[in-house]
Amino acid sequence: MRLARFHIGTEPARIGRVDGDTVVDVSAVPGVGSSLRALLPALVDLEPAIAAADGPRFDLHAVRLLPPIDDPQKYLGIGMNYREHAEEARAAGITIPENQFWFNKQVSCITGPFDPIIKPEISDQLDYEIELGVVIGRRCRHVAVEQARSVIAGYLVVNDVSVRDWLQKRSPTFTLGKSFDTHGPMGPWLTTDSEIDDPLDLGMRLSVNGDERQNWRTDDMIYDIYEQIAYLTQVMTLMPGDVIATGTPAGIGAPTGRFLQPGDVVRAEIDGLGAIENTVIAEPRP
Repeated sequence: MRLARFHIGTEPARIGRVDGDTVVDVSAVPGVGSSLRALLPALVDLEPAIAAADGPRFDLHAVRLLPPIDDPQKYLGIGMNYREHAEEARAAGITIPENQFWFNKQVSCITGPFDPIIKPEISDQLDYEIELGVVIGRRCRHVAVEQARSVIAGYLVVNDVSVRDWLQKRSPTFTLGKSFDTHGPMGPWLTTDSEIDDPLDLGMRLSVNGDERQNWRTDDMIYDIYEQIAYLTQVMTLMPGDVIATGTPAGIGAPTGRFLQPGDVVRAEIDGLGAIENTVIAEPRP
């Protein structure tokens, strides 16, 4: 099942079931409401009613898709988790960690799957990173690797937009360089775990203005998504709606200096999950 948050004009956000090129409004199903994060703990029980719902139907092109999870308690990312990407990072002068390397993206960076990405005035090193996003479905702590898939609600496409000079030079942690406003586009919807045979073997591609920059598969992760969940839950309780960005493959802009500029169109796509597409714009002046 594919579940989207969307709205029409200035109307409040709705939850919809994506069927082909249409979205069916399922907000009226008892227990669904307008928050996908709030829905997740009851999703397994409500899934039959959502699947059978026959609410108002809209063309996908006639609605504005919103970030599926706009209000997670946590948005966590792992650094240098693809083998070839770790090597290109090393070539760019970045120290390679010996263990899982985690950082926060502040949740205020989250934006919609087709909303603009703002290039900040204070940097000329705006970079892209396609990533498989994992959304946690239930409260969990001390999860074994073998049980980790059971706590996943679903998946989405993430662009872990990064401001490189703030990431590596202006701050001792990754948080600031990863958290500029609009630098967390995600979507286009939540694809539930039951729809994906093997999340560890998905093709992922990113292009800038039609020029392919990244083309890899999720089976190249150093630490797979189940190992990531097990590692994190040794430290913290993961909550329904928490988003994990699971690492980017080779092909980022930093090693070649091909950074994003206003007018660039960035498209990120993952097999079975759909695509997001964002135009880079200059930072509006106050």
